[in-house]
Amino acid sequence: MSSSRLVLENLLKYGFLVRFDVPILFIKDPTAWPSLLALVLSNLFIILALYLEKLLQKSRIGENSGKFFCFMNVFTALLVPAIYLWYREANPVSSFFALAWYTCLSMKLVSYFQVNRHCRLKIKNEPTLQENCKKAEKNSTNKIENNFLLEYPQNLNFKNLYYFMAAPTLCYELNFPRSQRIRKSFLIRRSSEIIFLSSLSLILLQQWVVPILKNSKIPFRESNILKIIERLLKLAVPNHVIWLIGFYCFFHSYLNVLAEVLRFGDREFYRDWWNAEDVNGFWQNWNIPVHKFCLRHIYKPLLSQGITKAQASLIVFFVSAFFHEYLVSIPLRMFRIWAFLGMIVQIPFAIVVKKFLHGNYGNMAVWISLIIGQPIAIMMYIHDYYIDYFQVTN
Repeated sequence: MSSSRLVLENLLKYGFLVRFDVPILFIKDPTAWPSLLALVLSNLFIILALYLEKLLQKSRIGENSGKFFCFMNVFTALLVPAIYLWYREANPVSSFFALAWYTCLSMKLVSYFQVNRHCRLKIKNEPTLQENCKKAEKNSTNKIENNFLLEYPQNLNFKNLYYFMAAPTLCYELNFPRSQRIRKSFLIRRSSEIIFLSSLSLILLQQWVVPILKNSKIPFRESNILKIIERLLKLAVPNHVIWLIGFYCFFHSYLNVLAEVLRFGDREFYRDWWNAEDVNGFWQNWNIPVHKFCLRHIYKPLLSQGITKAQASLIVFFVSAFFHEYLVSIPLRMFRIWAFLGMIVQIPFAIVVKKFLHGNYGNMAVWISLIIGQPIAIMMYIHDYYIDYFQVTN
């Protein structure tokens, strides 16, 4: 009944605001096309990564030089599209998706380099493996059957690399677990969910969120604290509903569609984060691909260098905070630190929750941070965005 009242109140106050031609308008928007070009150009960094691995495999460059060139490739993959989209004044939505892909690409390139480096060093340290490597290299041009397990350097080819780029994982393996067949009924169900949930999110965004954000301009301009808090609380509910829909649509529907088409066997994209009793439990369970990457390629290598667990965890948080800010500031074309601070603030918050709140109380604290924390960051960016790009007057 309460939800029905909110829907009716919204319709009576604002009318029907939903436009079903938004996807068409988005395609026709000329500012959306630079992001498409940026996506196409990402192939350049993928090709360079493969070329670098072949040079390293043939010992034409040393391992230290390989580390440097890998770093430069990843650094350029993050910097160039950001500069390009910034100065082309690309559409913020399309820029976000383009930079999200480049963020995933950078992590995939790091994983690709580190796994192949591990294989190279293992072969160099074991003479018997060197002979197997030479045999594998000679047979690399032969047809590889479906049940054949790849060995280094047979994996250094475009087919293997592009499969990894398309696969719903950020951690590279020479041989990924594969399913036997593509289940058409499963594919249809998940695809239908993507269409329905994406449409529902777009409707809720236009009808519920946009009016709240528009009505927040003047309170921010006037620094009216009470009105700002009122707008924040109004935004919390629709924002959280859309976030939950987006989570299900991406992690359950979209990633499963991608995995099904590629017959990718590892389907653990999330765990029961909603039962997390502390902040660390939430971050370890809600985004498994990123968590596995951070654990495998950042956290454990740092521990092997003699860094403590607390210091390694702190570095992982800072890396995550940087990418959160990267994915918000560049599309909006303004450097603020609200997303970065939002991540950093969770460090002392996580300590407090773990020390003083346990069980259901800890779980309640996690949910409150999700429901309230995101709207605060959104409000801060909306405030700065309107002040920077629009003349807000009474």
